[in-house]
Amino acid sequence: MNAAPPHPLVARLARALAGYAPQRAERDEPYLEAAVALIVRPREDDDADLLFIRRAERAGDPWSGQIGLPGGRRDPADASLETTALRETSEEVGLDLCRHGRVLGALDEIRPRTPVLPPIIVRPYLVVLERPLDLVPDLVLSDEVADVRWVRLRALFVPGARVSTIVAVRDLRLRVDAYQYEDFTIWGMTERILSNFDGLWR
Repeated sequence: MNAAPPHPLVARLARALAGYAPQRAERDEPYLEAAVALIVRPREDDDADLLFIRRAERAGDPWSGQIGLPGGRRDPADASLETTALRETSEEVGLDLCRHGRVLGALDEIRPRTPVLPPIIVRPYLVVLERPLDLVPDLVLSDEVADVRWVRLRALFVPGARVSTIVAVRDLRLRVDAYQYEDFTIWGMTERILSNFDGLWR
């Protein structure tokens, strides 16, 4: 029996990542390392869904309540930052990417340099779900995640979804670039990751 042809969007992403050299952040001390997963769920048409989370509101968390991607800080036991992204996704939303996904590659690292955030370097990994959707288990949220949502890619990357808006960060009000989807305002490091991804998928 002949294998099914690859999903057209996934095929484009695989080609783009195969020839892509992601930018690495400078590793001047002090710094921590973290990784996140940008998870692509193909649809029947030439489109896909992306998985976003709303972080739970917790004292002491600089990203409390923000919209982001599954992920977190590297554990000393993690063999690599890719391992970190896969482990954190499993812990935060119960999705086993080792079983249900394929890592296509890494995107540009993000290193915010602002006194209100820890000195952290974040490496995003692009992961595509390969199993049929009815075999992917329902997501199970941890106490770190308040909400989760699959967002259609072509509904997110449209001119009307790109906005300049005001966000509250601790005692500050900042004007930022963001993606707006329903009640999800996606800004900060996640907005920068999406801007990098937007240049690859079309």
